[in-house]
Amino acid sequence: MKIRKLTLFSLLSFLSVTVMTGQDKKDLDRNAIKNMCGCYEISFQYSETFSPVEGYEKRPDYKTGALELALPIVDEDNQISIQHLLVVNDSTVIKHWRQDWLFENTRVFTYDKDNTWTFRTLPAEDVQGQWTQLVYQVDDSPRYSGTASWVHVDDKHYWENKTDSPLPRREYTKRDDYNVMLRGNRHEITADGWVHEQDNDKVIRKDGEADKLLAQEKGLNAYTRVSDERCKVALDWWAGHEVFWTEVRAAWDEVYNREGTLTLARKVDDKPFYVYLKTLEEKGAQKDEILKVIQKFVKDDSDKQSEASR
Repeated sequence: MKIRKLTLFSLLSFLSVTVMTGQDKKDLDRNAIKNMCGCYEISFQYSETFSPVEGYEKRPDYKTGALELALPIVDEDNQISIQHLLVVNDSTVIKHWRQDWLFENTRVFTYDKDNTWTFRTLPAEDVQGQWTQLVYQVDDSPRYSGTASWVHVDDKHYWENKTDSPLPRREYTKRDDYNVMLRGNRHEITADGWVHEQDNDKVIRKDGEADKLLAQEKGLNAYTRVSDERCKVALDWWAGHEVFWTEVRAAWDEVYNREGTLTLARKVDDKPFYVYLKTLEEKGAQKDEILKVIQKFVKDDSDKQSEASR
């Protein structure tokens, strides 16, 4: 009887420690994600490193910089959303990308090609203790998502994942020799900010064929924290636009509540979605009206079959 009591006590103690350790780990994760917020000077650097294609001509290296505010717009136990705002010439603000971090999330979207994403549900047991990063474009349309665990070891704090995505904005209008980027993303918190390191495959994807690698590249985006005062203009801008973009996100959430594919037209009546958004904001549109415009960009199966037959 004594042995049974000791065994039961030991088991309960182990479970208690396990639960506490899990909560401590989640707190570390949340702190790492929230440390991505702030005002930053950013340097963007990309260089192609390899191609298996004979005669392939390496593209020039890409280097640029920016001032950006990464603003927490949702801070809940299982969700942290960060809106990025570019500051140009210390006076002009441009809404940039958004990243949502969801704990033990089972709903993800995966990029296929040709502006098409597949929405699916992951088994709950596969995402225990993990965080999903969902990345959205400047108009809050989808870009890519990936799920993995934050790692905290040897004074390092990082998250890494590999996932398909559309072409990056720096190449979207300049290249048509590949159509999918397989992104190797690593986000690491540093003493003075954070680093987004990338190992990317530029892939040619066609129906019924195996993917073909065109080239590989290395990317390094370094976020160096600077005085919050430098991004005050962005904070003020967001205060005047936050309500509208909350409605935009709510409208997109209606579209994202799906299983299967989502294909978006790049233009409707020869105008991209962001042009419509400008008009919608000027008139103070709410979710339902915004959703009606978004639906014009959502292609149905007949649209896809028509394009495939051309």
